[in-house]
This record gives sequence, C-alpha cells and structure tokens, in this order.
Amino acid sequence: MRLLLATDAWHPQVNGVVRSVERMAEAGAGLGVEPLMLTPADFASLPMPGYSEIRLSLVTRGRVLARWKRLAPSHVHIATEGPIGHAVRAACLSLNQPFTTSYHTRFPEYLAARAPVPEAWSYAWLRRFHAAASGTMVSTPSLERELSGRGFTHLMRWTRGVDTELFRPRDIDAFPDLPRPIFLSVGRLAVEKNLAAFLALDLPGSKVVVGDGPDRARLQALAPDAHFLGALTGEALARIYAGADAFVFPSLTDTFGIVLLEALASGLPVAAFPVTGPLDVIGGTDAGVLDADLRTAALAALTIPRERCRAEALRYTWAESARQFYDNIATAHALGPMQRPDRRPSADALPRPG
Repeated sequence: MRLLLATDAWHPQVNGVVRSVERMAEAGAGLGVEPLMLTPADFASLPMPGYSEIRLSLVTRGRVLARWKRLAPSHVHIATEGPIGHAVRAACLSLNQPFTTSYHTRFPEYLAARAPVPEAWSYAWLRRFHAAASGTMVSTPSLERELSGRGFTHLMRWTRGVDTELFRPRDIDAFPDLPRPIFLSVGRLAVEKNLAAFLALDLPGSKVVVGDGPDRARLQALAPDAHFLGALTGEALARIYAGADAFVFPSLTDTFGIVLLEALASGLPVAAFPVTGPLDVIGGTDAGVLDADLRTAALAALTIPRERCRAEALRYTWAESARQFYDNIATAHALGPMQRPDRRPSADALPRPG
C-alpha cells in the first residue's frame, strides 16, 4: 500500500491531529505501508488570521495532481478539511479514486466561537465534504452516534493510543516551590478549549497550565495566580504530568483528548465534564471523575489511586490504533469510490447551508 496522507495540521502545531497522523505514518512501515505525506511543508502558506501557528496552504487541485503523478499513491487518506484536504478531495473525485477521511475537530463549534456562523451551516458543509469518502473515521462511540444523527454516513471507528514508556509514573517532585495539590491542564490555549472554566475554579493548592495559543494573554490576565509553563513536549511534558496531583480537562468540544491518555498513563487521575471524549475514555472506569460541577470533579479526583489510572491507560496502544486505521483504509478502498456529489466544496469554499 502506498498511502497518501493529506493533512493541513502539521508541525509546528502541537495537537492531537498532528500526533495521530504522525503516529500512523511511523507505524506504516511495520505494516507493509509506504506513507506519502502531503502537508503544509509542501506548499507556500499564509498564517491563519488570529492564529499564526496554523498555516493555510496555497494549494489547488492542479498542484496536487502534479505531485500525484510523481507519488503514484494506491490509497488516500484525508485527515483534515482545510485547503490541502479540499484539494486532495477534488483530485480524488476527478480521478475516480476512493479515499477515506477522519473527523478530528468540531469545526462548527470552533467557528461559531469566533464568528457569527450558524453551526448548522458548517455541519452541512462538513457533511457534504465527508459524504464523498468511502469511509470516515471517528474516535469514539459517542461521536459516531452524534455524527450519524447529523446525517454523516460510512462511519468507521478509529481509537487513539499513548506512549506508556514516555508517559509513566515517576517518583519526582516537579513542583518543589508550589503549594499542593497541583491541578494540571494541558492543551491549546484557545477559546474553544474552555480553559477559563478551569481557571475560575475555587481550588486549594496551585493551578498549572501547559500549552500555548492565541488565548494565552487573556487567560493569564484572567488568572494571574495560575502558572503558565508554555508548550512542552517529550520528557519535559512527561515529568509535569507525573508530578501533578489531578488533571483537569475543561473542554466541552474535543472529539477525544489524547491528553487524557497521557495523564492516565502518568498515573494522574482526571476530572472533566461528562461530554464526548471524557465520557468515552473515563466513563465507567474509576480512573477519573466526570461531573457537571468541575470543582467537585477536581476535588474528588484527588482520592483516586494512581495505579488505577495507569492500568486504564495500558488498554490503549498506538499499535492497536494503527491496526484499526489501516484496516479501515483497506476495507473502505475495497468498496470503491462513493457516488460523486452533485456539488462539492472547492479549496476556497465557505460554509453555507445545503
């Protein structure tokens, strides 16, 4: 299999989409797959207004087709619905090439938080985008039910994994100068992540935030007593997880939340709202607390044994995630291309009802 992996999310972004795509590409060789990456690094790009970390590629179907001849992919997976995703989708339709997609991000909710665009318009646009795929991968049962109810079809399950060697319990004190307990949150500092809900909680000890993003200045002004460490990766991030006392995940819009697995693998109990993502990862496990009152959840999480959290994380591996991913691609490809839509979004299409 020569798999063209098309993604608008790529380095230097630090998020679950980048980690997931990167892990699938790394796993390909061991499964007889040659990954062929198509990312913003391959095209001229412009920074997204208000969020310079995200690059918007200047790409067209013609540019993709020119690269197609050289790459000669046998299979195609489109990870995102940005300019690269749209251009590769258009190329696949023109070549009658089957392809799969994945639904990582609640784009309608994110857009509505920034602009007066009705969610129904954005969902109609996304539904049309994914309808042409032979399969659309989703991370959790609750997300599958939700999208099915919104008219999405050909849904396939693809879970995520965690590096349990890097993220593990450690006998360290990562916060020697901060009052205990340490309540930690890790993620992109953007309005849709709902970090303000965490920072507003009346909690003992200290609040620590890892991550960066366009909302950082506002959040720091909102909570001057919180400790913002910026973006961390690798060993530095793993030590922070292992040194905290509870992980608080305030997002209401994430489709999964790989940070939940990183926290659990580090022996860190989770506190979150009972919504898609936390419900699927934490619900019914006794490795965290889900409550509409996030303060109640955060305080209750402090009583959970760390070994219980670690045991739950060991159920998730990147090897199993990769097996699901590539099995889905093979199954969907065997179905052949879906019927060509009467109208398809172009690379510069705007959300509209339909």
